[in-house]
Amino acid sequence: MYELIIKGEFSAAHHLRGYKGKCEKLHGHNYGVELYVHHNNLDKLGIAIDFTILKKLLDRVLTEYDHRYLNKLKDFAKLNPTAENIAYTIHRKIKKKLCPDKRPSGRVTETSKIKVCIWESAKTGACYYDVM
Repeated sequence: MYELIIKGEFSAAHHLRGYKGKCEKLHGHNYGVELYVHHNNLDKLGIAIDFTILKKLLDRVLTEYDHRYLNKLKDFAKLNPTAENIAYTIHRKIKKKLCPDKRPSGRVTETSKIKVCIWESAKTGACYYDVM
């Protein structure tokens, strides 16, 4: 099993609905994002999945959140924009684009496992992943 890692970042504002404490107020983060893709096989060049493909995909998803007020986005109309829910939402979008219609897409298949980690600071973060 191979594990590929792509890192990205975005800056955004949010507040936590229903939370009692300083995070209930509008504030922002410079989020760090890590995308992990597990894959079983390599092609004839020794590549599991081209990093360029994964980087473009992650950048496309993160652009939707960059310099935005997350609470105002459709993705978080019902979900509180916690680190956990941001990781879940990005995971869902990446999985859908990598494995559309649950059929093989290039070298990526529905059996490829994905994990997304969101870092709100250097010391706090959350991950969402497929069962490995």
